[in-house]
Amino acid sequence: MSTLQGKVAIITGASRGIGRAIALGLAKAGCHVVVAAKSVTSSDKLPGSVFSVAAEVEALGARALAVPCDLRDESQIEALAARTLEHFGRIDILVNNAGALWWKPLVDTPARRFDLVMGVNARAAFLCSRVAIPSMRERRWGHIINMSPPMDLSLVPGRIAYAISKLGMTMLTLGLAEELRGDHIAVNSLWPVTVIESQASINHQLGTPETWRKPDILVDCVLHLVSKDPSAITGQALLDEDFLRAEGVTDFSGYACVPGTEPGRIAWGKLG
Repeated sequence: MSTLQGKVAIITGASRGIGRAIALGLAKAGCHVVVAAKSVTSSDKLPGSVFSVAAEVEALGARALAVPCDLRDESQIEALAARTLEHFGRIDILVNNAGALWWKPLVDTPARRFDLVMGVNARAAFLCSRVAIPSMRERRWGHIINMSPPMDLSLVPGRIAYAISKLGMTMLTLGLAEELRGDHIAVNSLWPVTVIESQASINHQLGTPETWRKPDILVDCVLHLVSKDPSAITGQALLDEDFLRAEGVTDFSGYACVPGTEPGRIAWGKLG
C-alpha cells in the first residue's frame, strides 16, 4: 500500500461505522484523511463525531482534517473542498460513503423523506464528485468510490425512494467513469453482499450480528481499489466479496461479526 503514502482522501459520513473504518484503514495505509460528516458531538444512539475520528486518524500517525458538513448544502460541500485544498493542497481520493436510509413503500414515504435520501445519497455524491474532480485532473490521478449497488432491481419494491437515490449513485459511477476516462481518474461503485455492522444496521434492526459482516471487508475493498492505477478498474459496480475473490482472497471467516458464522447474501425481498 506504499503507493498511497501522502495521498489525500475525503471520506463522507466518516464519523462512525463504515466511514470511520475506511478513514482509519486509509490512514494506516499512509493517506492523509479528511473526515467529513454532520456529527460534531457523540451520543448513545449516534456515537462518534468528525473530531473523535480525526483524533483516531492522527493517533495512527496520519494527518487529519475534521470538517463538519451537511451534505445537503451545496455551499458546505464547496467549503469542504476549499478547506481540504487549503490544508493539504490536493484531493486524490473521494469516498462517497454518507447515506440516508428509508425503507418504506411509496405511500409511506413523505416528500421530506424522499428529499432526504436523494439529498444525502445521489445529490451529495454528485456534488462532492464535482468539487473533487479539478484537483484530480490537475494531477491526472484520482479515485472516486460511490457506496452504491449494481443495477439490481430486486431492491426497489418496498424502498422505492431509497432505491432511486442509491441506483442514482450507480448511474453517476457509470456516466462519470466515461467522462473522466481520459483524465486518469477511476470511478467505481462498491456494495456489500451482506448486511454490514454499523449504527444503521443496529438502529434499524437489519438482522442480527450472526447475519452481519464487519466493515473491514469494505475497507479492504477500498484499499485494493485505490492502490491500483486508475486505468486498471473504472466504471464498475463491484460487490465486495466477488471483488476480493477476484483479487485472490479466499478466506472470509475473519469478516464475520460472530466467529464461526457464515452470513448469507442479502435477499432484498426478505430484508427490511
